Amino acid sequence: MVKSLCSLMFAALLSQAGHAMAAHAFSLYDTPKYPAGFSHFDYVNPDAPKGGDLFLANPDRRTSFDKFNPFSLKGVAAAGVSDLMFESLATSSADETATMYGLLADDMEVAPDRMSMTFRLNPKARFNNGDPVLAADVKYSFDTLMSKGAPQFKSIFADIKRAVVVSERVVRFEFANNNRSLPLLVGSIPVFSPKWAKGTDFDKIQLTPPIVSGPYLIDRYDTGRTISYRLNPDYWGKDLPVRKGMFNFNRINYRFYKDDVARLEAFKAGEFDVSVEYSAKNWVRGYTGRKFENGDIIKAELKHSNSDGMQGFIMNLRRDQFKDPRVRQALGLALDYEWMNRQLFFNSYTRIYSFFNNSPMAATGMPSEGELKLLEPMRDKLSPAVFGPAPIPPTTEPPHSLRSNLLKAVELFREAGWTYRDGALRNEKGVPFAFEIMDDQSSMSRIISVYVRNLQKLGIRVTQRSTDYALQQQRMDDFDFDMMSLRFPDASTPGNELFDIFGSKAADQKGSSNFWGLKDPAVDRLVAELVKAETRAQLDAAARALDRVLLNSYIVVPHWYSSIHRIAYRNRFGIPQTPPLYYQANPYVLSTWWQVEPR
Repeated sequence: MVKSLCSLMFAALLSQAGHAMAAHAFSLYDTPKYPAGFSHFDYVNPDAPKGGDLFLANPDRRTSFDKFNPFSLKGVAAAGVSDLMFESLATSSADETATMYGLLADDMEVAPDRMSMTFRLNPKARFNNGDPVLAADVKYSFDTLMSKGAPQFKSIFADIKRAVVVSERVVRFEFANNNRSLPLLVGSIPVFSPKWAKGTDFDKIQLTPPIVSGPYLIDRYDTGRTISYRLNPDYWGKDLPVRKGMFNFNRINYRFYKDDVARLEAFKAGEFDVSVEYSAKNWVRGYTGRKFENGDIIKAELKHSNSDGMQGFIMNLRRDQFKDPRVRQALGLALDYEWMNRQLFFNSYTRIYSFFNNSPMAATGMPSEGELKLLEPMRDKLSPAVFGPAPIPPTTEPPHSLRSNLLKAVELFREAGWTYRDGALRNEKGVPFAFEIMDDQSSMSRIISVYVRNLQKLGIRVTQRSTDYALQQQRMDDFDFDMMSLRFPDASTPGNELFDIFGSKAADQKGSSNFWGLKDPAVDRLVAELVKAETRAQLDAAARALDRVLLNSYIVVPHWYSSIHRIAYRNRFGIPQTPPLYYQANPYVLSTWWQVEPR
């Protein structure tokens, strides 16, 4: 589950001479790929025809919805509402990192001292009720998210002092700290009208259609079952370079299915058009039959260059049984990834080894000079292991084995005060080691059961609980779980969202992304060093140092990742010839594909 804002991070261009400059684009470390006056992004078809219907299934584990407000804490937002309706001051390019281009804003300027960022709004920008988008609306959106949005916004926006209306179409964000990542952050703030459900508290807005500036309008819906969006014929931004060739379908329709089995059968029956598959077993065994053989349905494995964020079984450190890092390390030794990859995944995956997996930010080998510069001042507060080789996930490849790993786990448990007696692993008071693994994905059930079997060999009592999306989301927001499977978002240039994921303050804020309850002053300090990095080399060094500390904390049992998107689709769509480098599958389909043949 991914928090909505954490996936919307952009970066700002700071001139090499260090002077303020106004521009159509900003890049944190490099010159923007697209110059002023560019016509369109390379990964779109600028001549793509508009029209047609696209039918999709719920793109994630949301099996229903009860609201159109994606920024409040309670409830489940409708699929598509964020991607299709809300816009920000700037938008990212999918074929470069740490770069943003004006969307609602047509000009951006960072102050010489880097303590503020000013945006000039495009005079053509309009909400879907016809009102112009003004500086006061931007300020209202920011203030509302800070005061009435989900708790995560207070963590993410903590270093933004205030938004100031300079003039009708000019807004300035002032910063509390010289945090280099803040210009990118303010560029990504979603903007909405104060007239949206006026008279209703923001956190109580449910099924009132948003008054926003994006390309689509809510057409019709059946709460929890279906929702349709139609292209706004008066969409203000259709000719912008950052929108040319994008959002080509006249109507986008979502149908909600209760589980993966029902969804796959519905796809093969023709109920929707595109299926993004995350299960290797389903991809190999389920996507077969006459329609695949005769070309009615295309199976495609699309490569990407995304850095892969952490995914794994995360532990709630607020629970007593998980407080000792030796216990957490021992629990990781019980996962036999190699067996799973052979027997369950058709050798389709690679083991995750870092919180910044598959990127230059991942810690490997011994600490570099840049990492040591950050770690040495905290040596007395860190485990000595942080200064050694970066931990790698345990393996069962010969000469290693599950048995040898479990024996190591037994020793770690013994050191932490847990020994096997009277049929269970117990502490000195005789309390058995027990916990619950919660998950809302039916496809994870068989994986969890294999892991549970190995944990039981250690004398651990594990309860496997399946929930629906809404209940799991509620329990996550309340930190009411022992262990669960979770994926954190990819980030080629991480920033302030790390305070929400790892920061000590966020650990006590219900609804934050610090699900594990991590409170570590060294982590807080390294996150602060990362977000204020002035060069890419400094950011990479800070990320690797942070990675070392997190890996040696053993707060997660890492899972696996793939460098491809598995997409099956009906053979009636046009797809751009040049794919982007950094993208997620569902937004890619929504924003760049087009209809070739009618449904």
